[in-house]
Amino acid sequence: MSTALNSIGPVMLVGAGKMGLALASGWLEAGLSPNNFILVDPSPGPAALELAEDYGLTLSHQASGLMPNVLVLAVKPQIIDGVMQSLRPVIGPHTLAISIAAGIDIARLGRGLETARIVRAMPNTPAQVGKGITGLVAGGDVSAADRDTANALLQAAGQVVWLDNEGQIDAVTAVSGSGPAYVFHMVEALAAAARAQGLSDAVAEQLARQTVIGSAALLDADATAPSVLRQNVTSPNGTTAAGLAVLMGEPGLTELIGRTVDAARVRSEELGRS
Repeated sequence: MSTALNSIGPVMLVGAGKMGLALASGWLEAGLSPNNFILVDPSPGPAALELAEDYGLTLSHQASGLMPNVLVLAVKPQIIDGVMQSLRPVIGPHTLAISIAAGIDIARLGRGLETARIVRAMPNTPAQVGKGITGLVAGGDVSAADRDTANALLQAAGQVVWLDNEGQIDAVTAVSGSGPAYVFHMVEALAAAARAQGLSDAVAEQLARQTVIGSAALLDADATAPSVLRQNVTSPNGTTAAGLAVLMGEPGLTELIGRTVDAARVRSEELGRS
């Protein structure tokens, strides 16, 4: 993996927020040389400063000088137009632009960056521990070599899924981009339920966290369908069956998650129009 990453040439990441730093951490852990990596943020926070110090990264307040082979845009959609205008001087014909800005479509990115070599991506925060997943869609001028480059970077942070068309990326944003927050809230809810049953705060938190961690590890280790794994835990007329009767009743978890994902998708579409 490190050889593939370091054969890319200079990589410039613009935006040192949580998602940008999650990707940066994944790349560096996977072997991307700090000498091959430039981090740009006008107001870097403590986490960005710590990452730069730990790895000896170049941390700049603005993009200037070097034209990177890969420009990764990881800024908030609300400020992206001004940021793209400021980046035009460092984008050359050899530059592949990868954007992880939610809701900003390839046409708008192309106008803002004045290039057609664009990959639009939606990663998620487990990228910082190499367990992320990223949905990718390529613009019209993206070559096979560009796809390989995008793969090398994003696979360093987890799995990669190439989409058939750009219209699917709002759904990816709603499912996997926002999905970790749904899981974390489930841990909160499970811990709250444990406390309501009389368990201490510490025990409730430990039980909830490790139940989700262990279940995720089992999913990772076992390719069996989740429905079968669920059935394997569920004895007829047992405690799990009683709990699932509530979760799978009407209205149940499937309907609630469906509404949750739909709301996130609609917001992703709205961000693209703003």
